[in-house]
Amino acid sequence: MKFTASLLAAVFATAALAAPAADLAKRAGPYKIRGVSSPVYHLYLQANSSGAPILGAEATGADFTISGTIQDTASKKYLNVGTATTSYKPVTFDTAATTTAWGLEGDTIITTQASTWGRQLNFLACETTTSGVYKLYLQTGGDMPSGETSDVVE
Repeated sequence: MKFTASLLAAVFATAALAAPAADLAKRAGPYKIRGVSSPVYHLYLQANSSGAPILGAEATGADFTISGTIQDTASKKYLNVGTATTSYKPVTFDTAATTTAWGLEGDTIITTQASTWGRQLNFLACETTTSGVYKLYLQTGGDMPSGETSDVVE
């Protein structure tokens, strides 16, 4: 099991938008949501064949609208944070928006202070059995999934 935490806050931004921060105010979307550093550099948010959120290849990356909610423009599903007793919370795509306090800090996706979890910008990217594909969790503390190779990214 490997646990890697960034010592430089700016090194990892799992959910950074593809557009530069200065351009965000000019664009209404849609946006691509991508990783900007190793191990998820230029991997894009999308659903896997089971409908779960993953970071994967650019060619299959989804487009999203971001405005309190994050919605896939093709499937119309919303990115939500699930419940868990651990500090890492699963993220899901669902037909209804239950997480309505997503926000942008520069070009980084966060949960806002008004959310159930307060202001959070850390995620866990965990390797899957498919090379170059990572599943995601919102990280609200220090717990790590047992038996998974995970990187804390922000």
